[in-house]
Amino acid sequence: MASSFFLGRYRWRRQIAAAGLAVFCAVAPAGLAASPEAPLIWAFGDSLSAGYGLPPEAGFTTKLETALRRAGIAATVRNGGVAGDTAAQARARLRWGLRGLGATPDLVIVELGANDMLRGLPVAQAQANLDAILTELRARRIPVLLAGMRAAPNLGPDYGRAFDALYPALAKAHGVPRYPFFLEGVAGNRALLQADGMHPNARGVDIVVGRILPSVRSALARRPSH
Repeated sequence: MASSFFLGRYRWRRQIAAAGLAVFCAVAPAGLAASPEAPLIWAFGDSLSAGYGLPPEAGFTTKLETALRRAGIAATVRNGGVAGDTAAQARARLRWGLRGLGATPDLVIVELGANDMLRGLPVAQAQANLDAILTELRARRIPVLLAGMRAAPNLGPDYGRAFDALYPALAKAHGVPRYPFFLEGVAGNRALLQADGMHPNARGVDIVVGRILPSVRSALARRPSH
């Protein structure tokens, strides 16, 4: 399944360049406090969580918020995705992104690493930057759900093994829950992907949300009470 996800291979690189670096971080009023009854979730990632190629109402964060509310959780899910971001670029904007929220989130979904992999960047570099992101969030006592990615087979078995292993290693080192593959159930299914063969369409986002929802609910349940 993971191999067929990368039907578009390097076409995504061109899509990233076309998309630019638009930040999708909604801003809450300064000083607003999150609460157990109405948790604040921040999806901190790249184009996959940003809803690339889709209207706002069809993107991951909007649909996750709707799904949580249907499940009786009055959550607000804010979009911190930037199309094309590597882990290093996301690390550079983490602190001001948190400040822009106006409140400490109850959960951060960290969805990064796909662009590092597609560009063939060293796995150790991606791991170091993700480690720094998780370290910063842990220092702030912000709960995390780490969403994993899988390597494209054309990068070779050695790269693939190293890349795929970095998410379990980081989750274990930081003691955070992990959702193994963000595009589980969608990767490789052309009916659930946009024309680039990489990004989920609206139906695909529904699948992504439905599959990750139990992990999000479980991560929320683990957070310390206010």
